[in-house]
Amino acid sequence: MQFFDDSLHPENMEKIVITVAPYGPEWAPEDFPEDIPVTMGEQIQKAVDCYEAGATVLHLHVRELDGTGSKRLSKFNELIAGVRKAVPDMIIQVGGSISFAPESEGEAAKWLSDDTRHMLAELTPKPDQVTVAINTTQMNIMELLYPEYLEGTSLANPGLQAAYSEMTVPAGPAWVAEHLRRLQAHGIQPHFQLTGMHAFETLERLVRKGIYMGPLNLTWIGIGGGFDGPNPYNFMNFVQRAPDGCTLTAESLLKNVLPFNMMAMAMGLHPRCGIEDTIIGQHGQRMSSVEQIQQCVRVAHELGREVANGKEARAIYRIGVQYDSIEQTLQANGMAPNRRAGEKGVPQRG
Repeated sequence: MQFFDDSLHPENMEKIVITVAPYGPEWAPEDFPEDIPVTMGEQIQKAVDCYEAGATVLHLHVRELDGTGSKRLSKFNELIAGVRKAVPDMIIQVGGSISFAPESEGEAAKWLSDDTRHMLAELTPKPDQVTVAINTTQMNIMELLYPEYLEGTSLANPGLQAAYSEMTVPAGPAWVAEHLRRLQAHGIQPHFQLTGMHAFETLERLVRKGIYMGPLNLTWIGIGGGFDGPNPYNFMNFVQRAPDGCTLTAESLLKNVLPFNMMAMAMGLHPRCGIEDTIIGQHGQRMSSVEQIQQCVRVAHELGREVANGKEARAIYRIGVQYDSIEQTLQANGMAPNRRAGEKGVPQRG
C-alpha cells in the first residue's frame, strides 16, 4: 500500500468498516453466558445489537439448541434469513470453518469435507461473503491462549486443548480454485482470510491467472499457531505489500485484538472484534461483542475517522461486483499489470 505525507489524515481515509464475530464457536455457552447466544432468536438479536453498536460486517457461525456449533446448512439458512430481515443493510459474512469444534473431548477439530464446504455457495438466502482460506495451514489456536485467561472456561479442559491444538485449515490448490469458481458463479464475494504474506502471494497468483476476478477484501490474521504471530512487524510487512485497491482488516486474539485494531484504524484500515477473537478486555475483564464494538467506535472518533453505515460498508467492500478480465481485476485492485510478451523491466500501471 502507498502512504503519502497526508495518508494518516482522517479526511483522506475511507470510513471504518467494523467486522464483528459475536458467535464464538470455540467457546461453550457457559464460558460467557451473558454474551453467547444459543437460540435462533438470540442469535438474530445478537446481530441486531452489534449492528446498532456500529458493526456493519457480521462474521456468522451458528449454534444448535444444545449450544454446540451447527454443521447443518439448514441452520445457516435460517440464521441468514433472520439477520437479513432484521438488519437488511448488514454484510453477512459466513465463516468458512463451519466444522470448527471437535465432536467430543480429545477428538481432533476437523473441518467438513471439501464437497460439503463447497455447498456454502448454495446457501439460501445467499450471504454477501464467505471467508476463504488460502493454502492448507496449521491452526493451533491454543498456542497463544494463556492458561490464566482460560481458567474457568471449557478450554481449560486438557482434552479440548489437545483437540484444538491439532486443528488444520485444509485449503489446497484444487479446493481453492473450485471454491472460488462456485462462489463467483453464485454471486457471493469471497473474503480472504490470510495467514501471512505467503498466503497473499498465492492469492495474487490466482488473480494473475484469472482464477479469481473480483474485489480483494483481505483479513490479516495474527494469531500464531501456524499463522503470522501477533508481531507488529508481521502486520506492517503485510500492509506494505498489500495492493492499493484492497480493503484490509486486522484480526488477532485476546489482548492483542485492541492494539492491532488501533494500529489498523490509525492507518486507514479496518478492525475486527467480537468474542470469537477475545472474551476479555485489556484488564482481563469479560468484554462482550457489543462492548468491543463500542470501544472501536470510541477509538475511531478519537482518531477523527467516521464509522461506515451498512450501505457505505457495502460500497467500500464493492459487494456484488465482479470483473470481466484479468486486466480489469488487476487495475481495480491497484495491482501492476501482467508482463506482456517481450516486455522488459517492471510492468507499469497504465
